[in-house]
Amino acid sequence: MELAYFSELNEAEVVALAIVGALVLFAGYKIKKIGFFIVLFLLGFRLVQYLLPTLGEAVPQIVENELWQNLLPLAGGLLLGLMGFTVEKICVGGIVFGITLAITAQYFGTEMQTMLIGGVVGVVLAGVSTMLMKPAIVLATAAAGAYALVICIFHWANGLDPTTLYMPLLVGITAVGTGVQFATTRRE
Repeated sequence: MELAYFSELNEAEVVALAIVGALVLFAGYKIKKIGFFIVLFLLGFRLVQYLLPTLGEAVPQIVENELWQNLLPLAGGLLLGLMGFTVEKICVGGIVFGITLAITAQYFGTEMQTMLIGGVVGVVLAGVSTMLMKPAIVLATAAAGAYALVICIFHWANGLDPTTLYMPLLVGITAVGTGVQFATTRRE
C-alpha cells in the first residue's frame, strides 16, 4: 500500500485536514452544501494527485514544472467542489463514486484493471445512494471525513502499519461518524 503522500504533508496541512475531516465526519448532513464542497474538493484534489504521473507521461512539462504540480490538484478540487453547489443527487452520487475510487486507489493500487473494478463498484454504489438520500449523505460524508482522519492518523502515528490497519480504521471511524450523524439528525 502506497503511503508516500502522507509524508509529503506539512503539520499545518495535517491539522487543517483533521479539522475538516472531523467536521465532515460528525456534521456532514447538517452542513450538506458546505460538506459537499469540502468532500468534493478533497476528492478532486486527491484524484488529480493520483493522475499526475499519468498526465506527466502524456505532457512532460507537468513533471518539470512545480507550479503545474501544485495548481492542477487545486483546480481539480475546485472543479469538483463547485459542483457541490448544484444538484444534490449528482453530488451524492459523485461523492460515493469518488470515495470508492479513492479507497480503491489507496488500498488496492492504481493499476488499470483495479481502477476499472473500483469504477464499476462506484457506479453501482452511486446509483444505490441516489435512491436513499439521507442515509447516503450521512454515510458518504462520514466516510469522507473518516478518510481524511485516517490520513492524519497515519501521519501522526508513524509506527502504525497501514497495510493492516487502513481498512479497519476507515470502517470503524466511518461507523462512529455515521452513528453520531444519525443520532443528531433524527428529526430531520
